[in-house]
Amino acid sequence: MPAAVTLGSVAAGPPALAVLRPRTRGRDAALYALQMWGFLNAKDIPHDAPDLLRQRLRIDYPIKADLALGGGELPNVRLQRALAGLGRANVLDRTLAWVHWVWFLEPHSALAWILARHPDRFSRSARQMSAVFDLGCAAYWAVPTAPPWWASEEGHTDAKVRRIMVEVGEEQWGRSWEPLYNFLGGNPWAAMPSLHFAASLMAAILLTEAGPVEGAVGWAYAGALGFGLVYLGEHYVVDLIAGAALVALVRRGERVGEPLAQAVSRGLQRLERIAAE
Repeated sequence: MPAAVTLGSVAAGPPALAVLRPRTRGRDAALYALQMWGFLNAKDIPHDAPDLLRQRLRIDYPIKADLALGGGELPNVRLQRALAGLGRANVLDRTLAWVHWVWFLEPHSALAWILARHPDRFSRSARQMSAVFDLGCAAYWAVPTAPPWWASEEGHTDAKVRRIMVEVGEEQWGRSWEPLYNFLGGNPWAAMPSLHFAASLMAAILLTEAGPVEGAVGWAYAGALGFGLVYLGEHYVVDLIAGAALVALVRRGERVGEPLAQAVSRGLQRLERIAAE
């Protein structure tokens, strides 16, 4: 299916649901779910033609940036060497691997909590989280960038960067690991910015607005994930910095985007009333 058809189809889902169904908490949750379904499809479309994507792939610039940040050595390599004495698939490796895997649920669980306990905050929170994912996806299309583990496997780094998550996954999941990884892996060149870190950071900010306890949990998770992403070999430090910058951009852009979002909402509400007649 042509990419434009796929993008048009998934983009039509949320406004169609908003028109056809009256507003409830369930509909709000479904709108966000459709938005995320659209993101997942859009993120992987460039990798449907990997040879073409490979021609545009950026490999060197994050390596150069992290070498500067690490004083001549990649922070991934520094962390992995410093903790190598713990052995392979140690407690820290397994814990951080699970912190990474839990990310597939964490940002959305944070929004589910906000919807259940603070429904008046949900629309704004979901809009900001969705903006993080959508703008990150646009960057993946515009500037496909290789992660450190891939660059190392292809011989682009002077020192080896282990992909510790895979080491742990193969040990813990056995023969189930490969099909599970293939299902969740998607586009391997969607590394800049780090949406893992950006989404967890946005979740921490939104949870902090909801309450101090929720915020503390969110910030603890974001910190552990940020450390884990570099140590596990999943992201460069500069990827995380770009993810944090993306969150700052969305937060600062809220004042500009909110009037437009409210105008679109009013238009959809008018169509909803027409459809209900």
